[in-house]
Amino acid sequence: MTSAPVPEWLTTATMEIEGSLREASNLTLRVQFGDSDQERVPTKAVYKPIQGEQPLDDFPEGTLAGREVTAYLVSEWGGWGLVPPTILRDGPLGLGSVQIWVEVDESLAGPASGLLDVFPPEGLEEGWLPLVQAQGPQGEPLVVAHADHAQLASLAVLDAVLNNADRKAAHIALDPRGRLWGFDHGLCAHDEPKLRSVLWGWAGQKITDADVARLQKLHDHLNDGGRRELLTYLDEAEVEELAVRADLLLSDPVYPALPTDRYPLPWPLW
Repeated sequence: MTSAPVPEWLTTATMEIEGSLREASNLTLRVQFGDSDQERVPTKAVYKPIQGEQPLDDFPEGTLAGREVTAYLVSEWGGWGLVPPTILRDGPLGLGSVQIWVEVDESLAGPASGLLDVFPPEGLEEGWLPLVQAQGPQGEPLVVAHADHAQLASLAVLDAVLNNADRKAAHIALDPRGRLWGFDHGLCAHDEPKLRSVLWGWAGQKITDADVARLQKLHDHLNDGGRRELLTYLDEAEVEELAVRADLLLSDPVYPALPTDRYPLPWPLW
């Protein structure tokens, strides 16, 4: 997977609010950029001002924007390249996270680009991994499953490192070139186990050599100044636990097992 470096205009260009994403639980705005001469930059971004974050019981107040940046940095440091360029900067409504807007492949059905779907139990196709049993409108049995997709499997490793507490189907998309992207990482990097995901199909399976190499690259970067950089966005205990999770996966490269002491899925799944 290729890197997604931060372009200079994302940091320096003037932001102008176009509108809000009303389905988001926190204030989430789409913005357009202009340079010093107000010439338009052809790419838009998602701006999440800290002052628009809703208080949560289990995450410290005012920290979600920093967690968005953390997810991008960890993805880049390990070489996953699965999170769009994301920075913390000032904007029309104050300091917040700003992430490049990714156009999705509109020909693919559903908010997860068709990577999460529902099947009758006898109709689960090859290439799909079951997630959870469900019932249809008439009480008929169904199975929710996600695709056995290589980039998705790598995203599941990244989520395990990040301790992502909110990997919904709507937070996954394929762009028109078929590249996978993960979004909405405000609920990640807590120092307590909180992994909640729609990507449990690989639980207990061996992590690929390619992702082990990414874990090693992340380990090296964290021990070469990366931990200090993350202290800009997380507290010390959260940085330490992120490094511990990466090291545990590196020493025993197996996908985490489903937890038995807490609910492992986000709500809603989509």
